Amino acid sequence: MQSNAYPQLYRLVQERYSCRAYSSRPVGRGTILDVLDIVRLAPSACNRQPWCFLIADSDAQREAIFGSYNREWIRTAPEFIVACGIHDEAWHRPCDGKDHTDVDISIAVEHLCLAATSLELGTCWVCNFDPAPIREAFCLPDNVEPIAIIPIGYPAESSSVPAKNRKQLDDIVKWGKY
Repeated sequence: MQSNAYPQLYRLVQERYSCRAYSSRPVGRGTILDVLDIVRLAPSACNRQPWCFLIADSDAQREAIFGSYNREWIRTAPEFIVACGIHDEAWHRPCDGKDHTDVDISIAVEHLCLAATSLELGTCWVCNFDPAPIREAFCLPDNVEPIAIIPIGYPAESSSVPAKNRKQLDDIVKWGKY
């Protein structure tokens, strides 16, 4: 089923994928700032915005990323953004103390991925990494947690949007009771 209500958004979401092969074409600083300006507008619980986004701008930081996630494909990305959560700035649900940092970061990172896609850039969420090298290379204080690494760049010519394997609406939408 394709939504007719928001054809531009639907097309953008269809085009977003986890890119794992990048061209060597550099991404300009202005383009990265354009993407991050969209991230800045992402909603967060009680508008706390418990995040910061670090751009790897040294060889040591890039090497830390490679050391924290030892996969060959990541080395093809020309740029890296590290999404960090600041737990003591986040909203915590009063009844049980649930920390919403990860929820807020997830919303912001998806804004990042969609903004990048709209500029014909590829991205990939990387969460399976060792945070220690990142923490050291970026001099992170104890209250700042690296949550995701987002390689960003122009997709390699050999890269293409794979078929979306998603559940059907009837499988995920329940009217009334579960």
